[in-house]
Amino acid sequence: MSSAKQDEATIRNSGNSIWQNRVRRLVIYAAILVVVFLAGLVPMWWKSRTYARERDAAQTSLRISTLQNTLANAAIDARRAEYEPARQAASDFFTSLGTEVARGRDSVFNEAQRNVLRSMFDTRDDTITLLARSDPAAADRLVDLYTKYRQAIASAATPLAHD
Repeated sequence: MSSAKQDEATIRNSGNSIWQNRVRRLVIYAAILVVVFLAGLVPMWWKSRTYARERDAAQTSLRISTLQNTLANAAIDARRAEYEPARQAASDFFTSLGTEVARGRDSVFNEAQRNVLRSMFDTRDDTITLLARSDPAAADRLVDLYTKYRQAIASAATPLAHD
């Protein structure tokens, strides 16, 4: 009977050994799967980050250009004596500029630019009033604002730099 017990113990040990081998193999396969997954994920993640940065830079540039174009449209309309479209464009410019400046550190403008651009609001009410009255002096005021805006956005070494 002792040999039967030894055979039974051997079978149990071999069963445990087979089970341990399967678990070990499963762990190795899982580790290989994780490595392969990460090998595919990391380059995609890196590329995604690069594209996100490029998209953010393009959106920043677009916001700056949109503001500039809106103010230029107002100046051109005022020069052509189309005061109502000029008034609407000037109002849109000041609203958008106010929103952008109020964003603080999330703004497309750096601190120095924001300080210069804030001073543009001093003439907002007068400019819009001149446009509402169809006063030709509004065109010169808009051209001055346009020049001031261009100088403000060009004043920083890098327009996309933040504080």
